[in-house]
Amino acid sequence: MPFSYHRTIHFADTDAAGVVFFANYLALCHEAYEESLAATGINIARFFSDHGIIIPIARSTADYLRPMMCGEKIRVTITPVVLSENSFALDCTIAKLGPPEKIAARIRTEHVCIASATRTRIAFPAALADWIKAAG
Repeated sequence: MPFSYHRTIHFADTDAAGVVFFANYLALCHEAYEESLAATGINIARFFSDHGIIIPIARSTADYLRPMMCGEKIRVTITPVVLSENSFALDCTIAKLGPPEKIAARIRTEHVCIASATRTRIAFPAALADWIKAAG
């Protein structure tokens, strides 16, 4: 089941024009990713530390559909998609809450699971595989 994360756009998210800076759309999706992991019991501090396995983003794409401004309420919905035994994508939709509700962006990040010492691909750790299965 997709995970939804609600948030208010803060002044620090915006640029000099008063709209969310383009790179911060990715940051919002990553916040939702972290919240989703934590909601399933994954220890975030341990997950993102180097304990032999790292899961970098290998690719990202974004469609920016409308601007977001300070004070607006949003919902970030993420859906993991298995790509292989060692990679997955996060399909993210950022919606401005209404009325009316409108989609502000569609973002996809692709992640690969690698051994930190050798930088070679390895299978997902059990907790991540469970999270992908539960949320996807």
